[in-house]
Amino acid sequence: MPRSTQWARTQWARRVIPGLVVVLILPFLLTGSDGPAGAGPDPAAVAGQVRTVPGWRLRSGTEAGDDGAALSSPSYDDGAWTAVPARSTVLGGLVAAGRYPDLNYSANLRDKVDPKDFTVPWWYRTTVTAAPAPGRHTFVDLPGGVIPKAEVWFNGTMIAGTDVVAGAYPAHRFDVSGLLRPGANALAVKVFPSSLCLDPDTQPCPDLSIGFLDWNQPPPDNNMGVWRDVRFVETGAVSLRDPRVVTRLALPGLESAELTVRAELANNTDRTVAARATGKIGTLSFAKDVTLAPHETTTVTFEPIHLDRPRVWWPAQMGDQPMYRLAMAVSADGTPSDGASTDFGVRDVQSRLNGGGDRYYLVNGKPFLVRGAGWVPDLFLRSDARRLQDEFSYIRDLGLNTIRLEGKGENDEFYQLADRLGIMLLPGWECCTKWQAYAKWTPADHAVARASAVTEGHRLRNHPSILGFYVGSDTAPTPEVEKEYLDGLAASDWQAPVISSIGWRTSPLLGASGNKGLGPYWWVPPSYWYGKQKGGAFGFEAEHGPGPAIPELGSLEKILSPQELADLWQHGDKPQFHLSWSENFDRLAEYSTALERRYGKPTGLADFVEKSQLANYEVNRAQFEAYGAEQSATDRPSTGTIYWLLNNAWPSLFWHLYDHSMAPSGGYFGARTALRPLHVQYRYDNAAVALVNTGLRDAGPLSVQTTVFDLDGTQRYDHTTNPVTAKGNAASTLDTVPVPDGISTTYFVRLLLRDAQGNVVDRNVYWLSTQPDEVNTEADEWRLSPQTAYADLSGLRRLAKGTVSATASSEARGDDVTTHVTLTNPGDQVAFFLRATVIAGDTEVAPAIWSDDYVTLWPGESMTLTAKYRRAQLNNTEPAVRLNGVNVDTRQLAAPLG
Repeated sequence: MPRSTQWARTQWARRVIPGLVVVLILPFLLTGSDGPAGAGPDPAAVAGQVRTVPGWRLRSGTEAGDDGAALSSPSYDDGAWTAVPARSTVLGGLVAAGRYPDLNYSANLRDKVDPKDFTVPWWYRTTVTAAPAPGRHTFVDLPGGVIPKAEVWFNGTMIAGTDVVAGAYPAHRFDVSGLLRPGANALAVKVFPSSLCLDPDTQPCPDLSIGFLDWNQPPPDNNMGVWRDVRFVETGAVSLRDPRVVTRLALPGLESAELTVRAELANNTDRTVAARATGKIGTLSFAKDVTLAPHETTTVTFEPIHLDRPRVWWPAQMGDQPMYRLAMAVSADGTPSDGASTDFGVRDVQSRLNGGGDRYYLVNGKPFLVRGAGWVPDLFLRSDARRLQDEFSYIRDLGLNTIRLEGKGENDEFYQLADRLGIMLLPGWECCTKWQAYAKWTPADHAVARASAVTEGHRLRNHPSILGFYVGSDTAPTPEVEKEYLDGLAASDWQAPVISSIGWRTSPLLGASGNKGLGPYWWVPPSYWYGKQKGGAFGFEAEHGPGPAIPELGSLEKILSPQELADLWQHGDKPQFHLSWSENFDRLAEYSTALERRYGKPTGLADFVEKSQLANYEVNRAQFEAYGAEQSATDRPSTGTIYWLLNNAWPSLFWHLYDHSMAPSGGYFGARTALRPLHVQYRYDNAAVALVNTGLRDAGPLSVQTTVFDLDGTQRYDHTTNPVTAKGNAASTLDTVPVPDGISTTYFVRLLLRDAQGNVVDRNVYWLSTQPDEVNTEADEWRLSPQTAYADLSGLRRLAKGTVSATASSEARGDDVTTHVTLTNPGDQVAFFLRATVIAGDTEVAPAIWSDDYVTLWPGESMTLTAKYRRAQLNNTEPAVRLNGVNVDTRQLAAPLG
């Protein structure tokens, strides 16, 4: 949470007056019940308060003009301006105000928004009411930057220009005490246009900003605007900033920890001040006296605090996530002046290179196999607390242990959720834009880069979820830039590993990155992930994946026009607007070919979508399974894989584990299957069964049943391995799965993992071919590996009709609903790839957390699936369940609330 919010413990006072002018009231400057009218409260009782601007008025400079003195005058009438949220890029604010039609649909983002509107400055404005008092200092606080640069005006005076407020990240604090007036005050921010920089070698790239590269269509305003909170801060004579805790955890026993507390103290006055800084962690208290010269800022460091038997923070799959709280205060000449608090965790993260030069991680002394995905914020950088919580629920449900953020730092609540849920994070700067055009940097750019590292270092360093930081993406920084980044991070007492690049590069101070950076980013078959070719399961790969990720039909119909839907399944070589602007990723070509060659030519849109779910399921599962199985290899073991990407900034047909509408589809459940904490899996490289345990303790005794079925359901092989022990935090290889003579070209393998009581703890079904997929690894390139032969899975089209009996019911507990779907196969044929969907009316209920989906049942088998979601998602209707499968007719079941 924001570092001073909890200290203040008071709420916004605000009102709306005619014309919807947002008025920000500084309650710490208003008169109240503590004294007679006009007297104001005692400064000692109100020191150290922080209030966030709740919203802005927004207008184009074309309409508002460029007279900052007039626009920031308290008497200026902004009633005709547009009301927008507190965190709003220009386009994001206009979308929130209803200025445009649905920009998610078809090509509306291109056709309904005029980019020329954003080639001029835009103004943000808010009004505050205050009652200044002696001894108080009021600051305008920008905890993060303005994209790409801005002038800041207060009460008719420019308090900062673009030479100061530049770059997406650097924080700023401006003392406006001398400008503060009794009654009305006005703050105005003039934001300058942002340039789309996609190729620094051929385009002008003036700013260290934020972009979306080739991940989707770009926002027409290039994210110009106030994208993070702006705050008013009031303190006494001395301000306290950036409290932090340097933790030293005893390894390997974890029996104790040493905590060193630090913070910055700033004297806001023209006189020498005797300051006393105090702090508390649980029942432990500490204090220190400091003398500050006029306008001096110094770092106060307390003697290390010893903790016996600390509550240790772990990633979700390895343990619990306890947090500690540091609360601090400072007094000036005996008068309370400021305070702040922060949460932190006690944990140890280290990163090293193994004998093969590959990077690996240790958390609390234990090997940590990174199995993660890349995060993307909203295209317009909008904040949505509910959606953020839902996305983190998906991350936990998937079983991912790490999220990578490339060049799009998030707000505080993102990192708080990661701490609470035990998700490790790998933030860093973005590739390909001015961030990597080091040779073109000006002295001002170098200053912005270092300030960005300082700001993000302070924002991130107390979060135990931080696994490391990439100071380079596709390249490594130059020696000068590398030192600036490291100096900036050091200012926050940074402790997590710092890595030079996601590619196989070296920098002077950090050395070898230990990251492969080899791709692929587009379609490859499941077998590709096993082996020592570029993207195969060895070493550490910080971004790669199989590319296209086709949502289910309901999601597609929300974003694609009828013509786009037709092109999707009939013309794979035709550019799709909901892919990328880049010719590398703007059409499905290789994917469409593989789908047709492996599964048979689609007969229509629905058939194309169904085949896509099959393909996405098997290839996503294989990527995570391969890296899990190879973590214990003796020759260059796998140490980490980052699936590219987790989510999308805007509705997309590629690079996601769940689509923009939050509907989980085949690729989601393929990955989820592979990431189960105790998992039995089939290896595509040698047809062996592997057992993977992500927990720290051995599990067993267990048994593994392997069954091979012909396409017609005939059981051709069945074997049980018993007893088996799943080694903690490791993988082991068991028996080889035979291919019986005369088996059908397309066949099935079912793996069942049981505990000592015979309960199934993991279940995994593969559809395989006697004709293998093959890729030309000699022609490997960064985007893909050309496929030269295709598995024949077309037999799935000839499956006999399957039979499933199903019942459904729902129950509500408060705002939460759980729907149960029990499936039974009473027939004599396999029921393949069954999908259950909760619907409200005719619309899928999403997001929803399913226990499993896209399941396969053989005759006599039964399974109960559960879905959890919010009651409000039903829109006052009774829930129902839609059920379908590859060889099972679609039908709908009532699932009434009991």
